[in-house]
Amino acid sequence: MTDFSWEKPKNLEKPKRSERVKFLTAGVVILVAVLYLLISGTLQGARYFITVEELLQDQTYHGQTLRISGAVDGETIDYDSEKAVIQFEIVNIPSVYEDLATALHEALLDPAAARLRVRVEDAAMPDLLQHEAQAILTGALGADGIFQATELLLKCPSRFEESTGPEGLSKIPEHQ
Repeated sequence: MTDFSWEKPKNLEKPKRSERVKFLTAGVVILVAVLYLLISGTLQGARYFITVEELLQDQTYHGQTLRISGAVDGETIDYDSEKAVIQFEIVNIPSVYEDLATALHEALLDPAAARLRVRVEDAAMPDLLQHEAQAILTGALGADGIFQATELLLKCPSRFEESTGPEGLSKIPEHQ
């Protein structure tokens, strides 16, 4: 009869202490990196836009691509249809408000409110670009002090105000 004996292969032996420490250290470094990316990404995306006042007061924002918001001053709107260039001014609105329509109206009445000249190139004239509309712009503040917008989003609060009908039901008013 043949005698069989089993020996534990050497590669199944417990790893040395230094190898375990290296493995654990690498795992901790990877975990910390993933947590850092999650937290920093969450914090950066926490604010949808900054105000005009914040942009003008903080020099670190100058030249960076970012999103800002302000109230459109309808008297400053200028559209060059041949060059497809829109220029207008926005006025600072507070970052916290109860009613958007009131905040936009009051911001435009405030002579001390921060103002910013905006230029949008290669754009058609949007219907919602009007006095007291909220403009949300993506772009960068140029060295000339003009915000060069690459994207323009507009909110006209009067179009979305609710009114109460004769039956006491809320409805959205119709516009021509």
